[in-house]
Amino acid sequence: MYQYTDFDKQFVRQRAAQFRDQLERNLAGKLGDDEFRPLRLQNGWYVQRHAPMLRIAVPYGEISSNQVRQLARIAREYDRGYAHFTTRQNVQFNWIPLTKSADVMDLLADVNMHGIQTSGNCIRNITADAMVGVADDEVIDARPYCEVLRQWSTLHPEFAFLPRKFKIAVSGAKEDRAATYWHDIGLHLIQNDAGEVGFRVLVGGGMGRTPITASEINAFVPWQQILVYIEAIVRVYNRYGRRDNMYKARIKILVKAEGQKFFDQVNAEFEQILTRDIDGAAHIIPQAEFDRVAASFAFPAGVQAHQAAGNGLPVDASDSDKKQFTKWLERNVRGHKVDGYKCVTLSVKRPGQAPGDVTDAQLDAIADMADRFSFGELRVTHDQNALLPFVREEDLFAVWQAAKASTLASANIGLLSDMIACPGGDFCALANARSIPIANELIERYQDLDELYDIGDIDLHISGCINSCGHHHSGHIGILGVDKDGSEWYQVTLGGSDGSDHAPTSVAGKVIGPSFSADEVADVIEAVIATYRVQRAANEKFIDTVKRVGIDPFKAAANAVRRTTAKAA
Repeated sequence: MYQYTDFDKQFVRQRAAQFRDQLERNLAGKLGDDEFRPLRLQNGWYVQRHAPMLRIAVPYGEISSNQVRQLARIAREYDRGYAHFTTRQNVQFNWIPLTKSADVMDLLADVNMHGIQTSGNCIRNITADAMVGVADDEVIDARPYCEVLRQWSTLHPEFAFLPRKFKIAVSGAKEDRAATYWHDIGLHLIQNDAGEVGFRVLVGGGMGRTPITASEINAFVPWQQILVYIEAIVRVYNRYGRRDNMYKARIKILVKAEGQKFFDQVNAEFEQILTRDIDGAAHIIPQAEFDRVAASFAFPAGVQAHQAAGNGLPVDASDSDKKQFTKWLERNVRGHKVDGYKCVTLSVKRPGQAPGDVTDAQLDAIADMADRFSFGELRVTHDQNALLPFVREEDLFAVWQAAKASTLASANIGLLSDMIACPGGDFCALANARSIPIANELIERYQDLDELYDIGDIDLHISGCINSCGHHHSGHIGILGVDKDGSEWYQVTLGGSDGSDHAPTSVAGKVIGPSFSADEVADVIEAVIATYRVQRAANEKFIDTVKRVGIDPFKAAANAVRRTTAKAA
């Protein structure tokens, strides 16, 4: 993991102290709410439907056991006993009183964490593949580049007030597990024919009211020049992006409207920065600085390639344990670039617990497992789970036992019950409908692992509003909450993809008809799944069946279970 320097530590502490001063002046009536609002937002503090919400950055998903324990303490002492993992590798709290917010900022600073730029019209948290640095299909470790990007973009004076929020995702693996096509900028680390490292640059992706996947703007930018190239992109966006309509302010709208003209402007700006700007080449990354940052990402001491002596399963294990453990190995354990190690996903999806929510006790258990089995390192995943990146194969059964004891061993990764969902109307002031009750009903309905395994790989994504924090557009099945005359209704889409291997072309799902009432949604999903099981060819995944037969059979099945909406019609 990146090791904060004395400068980094001082920076975070000073930011926390600055926020405390701002808060105290606000509470004393010396700083008005309107003046305080942008200051708290720049530190990740929102005021939501019922209480303040804090969003904490976890850059490129990498987090230590010590930091997770601090999150557990905050959940226990300042919130209501839980935190929430988001789709962009952040952590959120929903119930911290604003009067206690400065105390929480100090606790975060103690472990080198903060909420800087997790809100506002600026460059947000830099995200990456959750298995970055350890994936067996990785071409180049993206973490040093992500860290350089994080440092460069933090409090960048030119980009603090962009037309709209701005998100960057980075992938260095063969499989795109970072949903790069759905970001304002997507970066793919590659090597050219000469073996030189660079970036394939995508621009103009995003969800929301107008879902658009990113386009390639440059096939190869040398890694040393990537900050300059991103600066050129964001300068052009800052100059021409719309500020008269927040719904048309994202860079995707500008790219769609201008097309090649936008690309030409960026490349001209890039050339000008390098050749004509005073100190324009100052943001070319020096090899020495890259090496300094990269040194923090060496494997932990003790990680050595070896021939694994099995997976730790005892010879006298019960038949039940063997069956459960085998399923867990199949779904929750992935390959590793170092022989003898595996990546293990801890599922926080279970009945009665909103997707992404994790209790203080679970956070402590996750930290303990990281110390015991993964050299104190963890990852927050795009799918709202946690991942142990350095597990010895011999320890897999012990990890499974520890995870099971903390209700983190559901063997459901990639299956229907491993769904993505935003907090929705239960918490968010922007939401049109609740996400959590829909998610919980579906999780309860699909608890039979044999049934889930028969259904196979499905990405189910739920958003409480068109802002798409639950990434419903990229779900194989997407559910979007909408408001109709003050009532909660839900639109269903099929065939979306985030670009990972089981559906490698990123695309937005198609709406299957008029929206459904809340009491119909679970039956609609069940009808869609039943239709798939009838229509599928041998060994065909859900997304492939949808592509082959189209949405009409699924639409007919969904309409057949209408009750409330049929009466309304």
